[in-house]
Amino acid sequence: MNCVKQLKKKRNKLISKIIEVEQFKKDKKHLFELTSTELEYEYFRVQSKGHPHSSFGSIRLNNF
Repeated sequence: MNCVKQLKKKRNKLISKIIEVEQFKKDKKHLFELTSTELEYEYFRVQSKGHPHSSFGSIRLNNF
């Protein structure tokens, strides 16, 4: 699989994951209009927002 196909596959996967949490736009832009970097950032933002152990007060393992 070439790089372009891999990138498209990754973008589609990120878009699907973001849509699963019922977010369809970011700053009035549809998800498919965002760059790959913007999609990755948005995915991790949404993921950490919903994860109970993502806050600063959570237990974190160092050097793991």
